[in-house]
Amino acid sequence: MNVFGVDIGGSGIKGAPVDLERGELAQERYKVLTPHPATPDAVADGVAEVVGSFGWSGPVGITFPGVVMDGVTRTAANVDKRWVDMDAAKLLGDRLGGLPVTVLNDADAAGIAEMTFGAGHGRKGTVILLTLGTGIGSAVFIDGRLVPNTELGHLELHGHDAEKRASTKVKEDEGMSWQQWAHRVQKYLAHVEMLFSPELFIIGGGVSRKAEKFVPLIEGIRAEIIPAELRNNAGIVGAAMAAAGR
Repeated sequence: MNVFGVDIGGSGIKGAPVDLERGELAQERYKVLTPHPATPDAVADGVAEVVGSFGWSGPVGITFPGVVMDGVTRTAANVDKRWVDMDAAKLLGDRLGGLPVTVLNDADAAGIAEMTFGAGHGRKGTVILLTLGTGIGSAVFIDGRLVPNTELGHLELHGHDAEKRASTKVKEDEGMSWQQWAHRVQKYLAHVEMLFSPELFIIGGGVSRKAEKFVPLIEGIRAEIIPAELRNNAGIVGAAMAAAGR
């Protein structure tokens, strides 16, 4: 069974049909750049382009980089503030010609995919997926059950939003070496570990494909740290799963 998934990120909007039996993209994904400013209308146009490029006519799952409750986006840290309290499910469904739309937090979607098909499969206890990218997204699972909309990237760390200290965007903007950045990530993980005592951290986002460059440099964390297996496609897969009610 194939269902369409779209992942709205700070830099790109990407999507594809997903094979829900295997947890893999059924076709090569299509991507457009996230508009700046990332207003609701502009982002909706991007989503429509991605979905339209496949001629899709079924249910669509869509991730959003912020808190989502019953299809309404409550926060907007890395997109235009006009998303706050927007009925995103209605906006995006209308823009897609009335297709049934499910909207959820982007890290939650990635986490759902990783817990079902990837690095978290079969893992019990407390598991935390962290997506390191434009910001830091989080998905917390207790014995496989999601605690939605945790937004741990906004924990305060040394007087700043943690994502303003340890995201991959900060690494690029400040020209940090892998060693310097790993030290920042280590401090962040230590803070999260102190609060939640997870058994496992899963590191997602685009940087997960370069895990060997920084994960071995992280020291003093008791939890196991492993890269996401679905890499940057996890959000698309999880969005499709949500649209299918999985």
